[in-house]
Amino acid sequence: MAIIGAGATGTELAAELRYATRQLVAYGLDRIDAKKDIKLNLIEAGNRVLPAFPPHLSEAIKLLTDLGVHVHTSARVTEVTANGVKLASGDFIAAELVVWSAGVKGPDCVRNLEGLETNRASQLVVLPTLQTTRDPNIFAIGDCAACPWVGRDGKTVPPRAQAAHQQASHLARQMKLLLAGKPIEPWRYQDFGSLVSLGEYSTVAIF
Repeated sequence: MAIIGAGATGTELAAELRYATRQLVAYGLDRIDAKKDIKLNLIEAGNRVLPAFPPHLSEAIKLLTDLGVHVHTSARVTEVTANGVKLASGDFIAAELVVWSAGVKGPDCVRNLEGLETNRASQLVVLPTLQTTRDPNIFAIGDCAACPWVGRDGKTVPPRAQAAHQQASHLARQMKLLLAGKPIEPWRYQDFGSLVSLGEYSTVAIF
């Protein structure tokens, strides 16, 4: 099996699947060697796992490898075939099942909304007020919005559940001001930390 993308989703999935394969014995499948017969490959184009998190959290790679997960970093996927995954290096990773967990993008229909600015990830580009850049009467939040991260030198707010929740709460308050004819306020992201669960084995966190 190949999991493409070693962000939080891909890393958590790899650990959970390895844990699941170890439970096969409990169901009478005692002839299966989890590490030998079920090979898990975690593939990341960046130079480390959990690239969106601080470098010290990438130490999770040791736990993954101890679990028997084959981690491939600096490995950019160029093609997915019926038999596995081709890498830019020319290497081929055989896999009967491929899971794509590399990045977040907006729905394709967003790119076809005429007159609105979008980025490469099919997200609507918005101002700190969550208004789209080309139409102040259209707002966007969550994964379909590319919102500037105030104070982070051009970075956009990470596509996380806590960001979408904060945006929704903020926008609900601003709609009342807008309907009352009052100026609306910009939204500022507050990072309350993140957890990456490695199943029954460990958890890495940043606060």
